[in-house]
Amino acid sequence: MGRRARDRRRQQQQQQRQERGGGGDQAGWAGGYPEIVKENELFERYYQELGIVPAGEWDAFMAALREPLPATLRITGYRSHAKEILHCLKEKYFRELQDLEVDGQKVEMPQSLSWYPEELAWHTNLSRKILRKSPELEKFHQFLVSETECGNISRQEAVSMIPPLLLNVSPHHKILDMCAAPGSKTAQLIEMLHADMNVPFPKGFVIANDVDNKRCYLLVHQAKRLNSPCIMVVNHDASSIPNLQIDVDGRKEILFYDRILCDVPCSGDGTMRKNIDVWKKWTTQNSLQLHGLQLRIATRGVEQLAEGGRMVYSTCSLNPIENEAVIASLLEKSQGALELADVSSELPGLKRMPGITKWKVMLKDGQWFEEWKDVPSNRQTQIRPTMFPVKDEEKLKAMNLERCLRVLPHHQNTGGFFVAVLIKKSPMPWNKRQPKVHQKLPQRTGDTEVTAANSGNGSDCIIEEPTLAENEESKKMQELQNSDTEQSKKEGVCGPPPSKKMKLFGFKEDPFVFLPEDDPLFLPIQKFYALDPSFPKMNLLTRTQEGKKRQLYMVSKELRNVLLNNSEKMKVINTGIKVWSRNSDGEQFGCAFRLAQEGIYTLYPFIHARIINVCIEDVKILLTQENPFLSKFSSETQKKVKDMAMGSIVLKYDPDPEKPHDLQCPIVLCGWQGKTSLRAFVPKNERLHYLRMMGVEVFKAKRKEEELENKTEEEVQHRLVQTEEGMDVEDKEHDLVTKMEAEIGEESSQSPVESSAMEIENKIEDLDQSSKNANTHVSQESKDTDASNVKD
Repeated sequence: MGRRARDRRRQQQQQQRQERGGGGDQAGWAGGYPEIVKENELFERYYQELGIVPAGEWDAFMAALREPLPATLRITGYRSHAKEILHCLKEKYFRELQDLEVDGQKVEMPQSLSWYPEELAWHTNLSRKILRKSPELEKFHQFLVSETECGNISRQEAVSMIPPLLLNVSPHHKILDMCAAPGSKTAQLIEMLHADMNVPFPKGFVIANDVDNKRCYLLVHQAKRLNSPCIMVVNHDASSIPNLQIDVDGRKEILFYDRILCDVPCSGDGTMRKNIDVWKKWTTQNSLQLHGLQLRIATRGVEQLAEGGRMVYSTCSLNPIENEAVIASLLEKSQGALELADVSSELPGLKRMPGITKWKVMLKDGQWFEEWKDVPSNRQTQIRPTMFPVKDEEKLKAMNLERCLRVLPHHQNTGGFFVAVLIKKSPMPWNKRQPKVHQKLPQRTGDTEVTAANSGNGSDCIIEEPTLAENEESKKMQELQNSDTEQSKKEGVCGPPPSKKMKLFGFKEDPFVFLPEDDPLFLPIQKFYALDPSFPKMNLLTRTQEGKKRQLYMVSKELRNVLLNNSEKMKVINTGIKVWSRNSDGEQFGCAFRLAQEGIYTLYPFIHARIINVCIEDVKILLTQENPFLSKFSSETQKKVKDMAMGSIVLKYDPDPEKPHDLQCPIVLCGWQGKTSLRAFVPKNERLHYLRMMGVEVFKAKRKEEELENKTEEEVQHRLVQTEEGMDVEDKEHDLVTKMEAEIGEESSQSPVESSAMEIENKIEDLDQSSKNANTHVSQESKDTDASNVKD
């Protein structure tokens, strides 16, 4: 690019910035897009003709679309301290918003969503820009960011919360999320699995899929905040996601899901309030192009649904071509195998419109078609028969399309949304084949796919014959890879799928290697922490086949079954939670692995040694001071520590019911006992979370922590030149912690985004290099965030 071109581009950018800033005080409340004209004549003509908005409400509907979308947040429901977070929000942060004015406009008090259970979802009229830029809201914004990183709060659009609620998930359900990124709905599903926090390993699991490799890593970041051993992220085209097989009493059976969330890609005209570009880009062509893909994804979903299972189909579009037309086509070709569930009594308080039974198809030039026979042959590639409503009145009545629900923006100040709940009563017609006898599980996962309802009914279990082409491909693949696969199966290795069968895009993933039952690595760990005999050591895995194992992860028994039997069929991006990390100095203390905070709530029920019960004052010291001396703790804690060997420990706080003003939820922290000190190894945002719950002013505590760290840094780096003025505090913290790790073998106290989003620390031993890679991947995730706005 030449100099003149650069000058012209710079002038254009400057002019655009001036135009954006020309809206005065109202610019911030409008989300920063005051100059974009929120008009689209074709949009208005199309939806007025279809009549999806009740008579007399059109002006209110359009006015709502032109208003910015309220900010909404959801408190994580499965954490034992959800009530404490809610109490903190209502009693502290919401009260501070009373009578507050920002840019001359009064801030309305946040309101709970009436239809969301237990007051765990709230909305406010504050836009994201106002939250980020206003000094008066800095404390509230920092609270939201910090708690979001910890996984205690999710900032999620209100209507996006509806589909998981209508799935009616129980902890034993096997769940598939077909188009999961960016992951806010996936997080809801994980919460529902862990409804009972006393059960570390629910029998159910969530397999979260997305076709975009880069968005899968955004999905990993969302899911990993919840620290569940029951989540697996995979990378496939949802319309052709493979059948998975599991081992059931020595037999290989198809995996059918009890619940499926099918939140398909859509035109997104229900998101006009936050995605302003939709106003100028909207055309009916978007829906016509997406209809086929949506129908294929939904069809693939119901094929993998168990009999009696429930699938929720949803879009953030109002267009019947993407909604009722897909559902009607699916119901028609199911020949009675599917039915729409009546959910009118569920989520009381949610205002909804019933599904429509009559609609027309319009091209982008404004031409309407009422029936398929009216479509000229030169248009039949754009318009398909499945886009039109069913003409047979009896068939149409039997479909009960009015059981679908459409949420309109002006009814409860939300975005637009569509949801349909399908129940599978019998196998799909094209899967009804002659039953065959179950085969004994072979050593190798073959290419034969099984297609039928699982459940206990043996007559329903069918083995689908592979085609001739599949047989030939299978033989070739078997010749090429049989020996390697056999060895991998024996060693419990789950690698990526073979390249001939599936093209691999994006980052190359490390294998998932389960620990053998007789692995000498585990014995010292078992002895050091006095693990319970019931501890499922077969569920431990690493991400390396050769060299030292740096991290140990854990998955549930059910996910282990899925991993071992399908390594050739699916590309797994991430699964498992980190429970132990190698400590370079740990061997001299009796165990080379220390506990990881990420998996401590899963591990704690099985640990019977090295547990120190601490009072609330001790917890405050542990969270506000970097490496406090033992003398600073209570006498009871000092006595417990006195006879305990150095090394990794568990620090447990139990609430005292006789002190209602103290924190009333249990806390489990990972720590390290030294010769003269005791410290907690907890990520920064998690520290701030616990301190807020205990009523400690976080800003002051944060400054004290930084001052202490700066002093320690001067001692550790006394030979280095003084740090430049204005150096970011986070950079100082990172440098300090890196130096301390070299002495005690501890991992960097990074934010959860850096430490768990990609699990890259397994791949590279050098800590500094690992840190650089983490930052690279996090930046890639942030780039994808804008692209993910159409969903969730």
